[in-house]
Amino acid sequence: MTAQPNIVDQATIEDLHRRMVRIRFFEESAGKIFEANKIPGFVHLYVGQEAVAAGVCVALRDEDQISSTHRGHGHLVAKGGDLAKMMAELMGKATGYCQGKGGSMHICDLELNMLGANGIVGGGIPIAVGAGFANKYRKNETVSVAFFGDGTTNIGAFHEAANMAAALKLPVLFVCENNEYAEYTQRSKTMAIDDVAQRAAAYGMPATIVDGMNALAVFEATVDALAAIRSGNGPAFLECKTYRYYNHHGIQTLGMKYRSDDEVALWRARDPIAAHETTMISNGVATQASIDATRATISAEIGEAIAFAESSPLPDPSGLLDNVYTESSDSAPVGVRT
Repeated sequence: MTAQPNIVDQATIEDLHRRMVRIRFFEESAGKIFEANKIPGFVHLYVGQEAVAAGVCVALRDEDQISSTHRGHGHLVAKGGDLAKMMAELMGKATGYCQGKGGSMHICDLELNMLGANGIVGGGIPIAVGAGFANKYRKNETVSVAFFGDGTTNIGAFHEAANMAAALKLPVLFVCENNEYAEYTQRSKTMAIDDVAQRAAAYGMPATIVDGMNALAVFEATVDALAAIRSGNGPAFLECKTYRYYNHHGIQTLGMKYRSDDEVALWRARDPIAAHETTMISNGVATQASIDATRATISAEIGEAIAFAESSPLPDPSGLLDNVYTESSDSAPVGVRT
């Protein structure tokens, strides 16, 4: 399946830019705060992959759902997440999206139809397919989107979910963010195929390979895929070839040198935000001054989010079991305590 070009208006081009810059600035700041030991646990940064989350989410309707991954901050930002609540959640504060209990890898916002990040590799895919099953049952036009990495397609959850979605013609968009590495292992060492999209053929699922460093290309491919899905054709698969600039988690390599400097430099030269800004200027959509103003506004927003998180209280220990699944007892069944 080859994506057909779409006419993209100025508002969409500017929206793609804003979302990518918001992701980049949030992630760069989160990385620095993590390195300063102000974030418990780990953070898996999305820097370099901004064009994928922005391109997909700009094409979605508000009611469309997404499921995310351990590298999920960018998806929530692109879906319209509150940066202050996100930063507070990363710092484990009571004012965070999950009252500080979810942290980086389990952040979510159900009001935005972001069904949650997931610390289990591939854990979000069955969730998206389950949502797709519900949407088909309800006969609405809502599409659920599963974001996942290339390494995820090596595990059973992906194949089981893809088979179910295809067999039942569910309204699900599978978005593979192929950044060429599963943690520290290069994709070519774990797959005997050149393109992850080849795996979609096993389920009769149409697949598109797109430049994941080009937000407009991702947006146009997503628009085409969504139109087919909403028409009742069943699921579709997008392979977005992209790259993460930093280590598997955090910023520093921690002595684990698994990528050459030349390889990283090659991908950094294709920075999705810089390329998009160049296109905006050359096409007369923006000036350097207007781009600088956008960046300044978002930078101030990030600063406010950090200040909010740092001044927020830690969760009260008495609320440890609120809004979580608890063990059964003679007096209370297994369930959610609210």
